[in-house]
Amino acid sequence: MALVTGSEISDREAALPTDPPTRKPPRPVTPAVLDRMALAYLERWASSAENLRRVLARKVERRCRLRGEAPEAALGLVEEAVARAVRAGLVDDGAYAEARVASLRRRGGSRRAIAARLSAKGVAGEAIDEALARHADARTEDDPDADPELDAATALARRRRLGPFRTTGRAENRERDLARLARAGFSYGVARAVVDGEAP
Repeated sequence: MALVTGSEISDREAALPTDPPTRKPPRPVTPAVLDRMALAYLERWASSAENLRRVLARKVERRCRLRGEAPEAALGLVEEAVARAVRAGLVDDGAYAEARVASLRRRGGSRRAIAARLSAKGVAGEAIDEALARHADARTEDDPDADPELDAATALARRRRLGPFRTTGRAENRERDLARLARAGFSYGVARAVVDGEAP
């Protein structure tokens, strides 16, 4: 095995590039660029209009920072891009809210937790209430005795193995299970009905 001398190491270090390669700045923000950004995002994720606005604004600010420009002028284009997406039917807050309500209810989301989550995504309160009401109506059409809140709490208990879905230690963990359902946004009455009830 050959030994490497100190002079050979310094020669190698001298041959290495000292400055990182300079990156070409991104293209300026134009309506066409914003439309492509919106489409790329919407291909992967369902979104509300407000959430799309936030996503595009973050992308615009980052791009302007890399270009050394002030983002104010480009941020005005974001509103137009969101309006075009809404007009094209790519963004519909009502449909988005309905799809999220159905999905979150299946996973065990309470009315309160779903409303908070959709509100954080920028969905208006009226659209949230309408989506929750339509979901409840659809459930009671199939089964007049159905309680969407109780069904969601049961789904969460099944997923988290709470109450009747515990294999051992059900009595010792009763208070903990009630607290878990309460933190998820369920009322005490619903939580008690699930934890003290039998597995369906």
